Amino acid sequence: MAAEILIPAIVFASIFGVFYVFISARNKERMALIEKGADASLFSTNTRNYSNLTLKYGMLAVGIGIGILLGALLSQYTTLEEPVAYFSMIFLFGGLGLILNYLIEKKNSTEK
Repeated sequence: MAAEILIPAIVFASIFGVFYVFISARNKERMALIEKGADASLFSTNTRNYSNLTLKYGMLAVGIGIGILLGALLSQYTTLEEPVAYFSMIFLFGGLGLILNYLIEKKNSTEK
């Protein structure tokens, strides 16, 4: 009975602790750099291109979807076991989606 309450509490406390330590350590590091006279532009991280990020996650999701579809077909029409068919196709097509995303981003970066 106590484990049903204690385990989720420990999980959430651990997650909170990790985020707290990360944020406080980052703050201490930044304060030390500011005290030493470092430029404040070091902390600017607004250079992320969100169109590439959405393309990456979109291609990963499409690859996983194709992998699930082909895994179902493979398990239905071959003697391959169901978990093996699903996992192999999901990882194969998810990885192919990420590789294709890399090639597209590389092509776009050389054009610019």
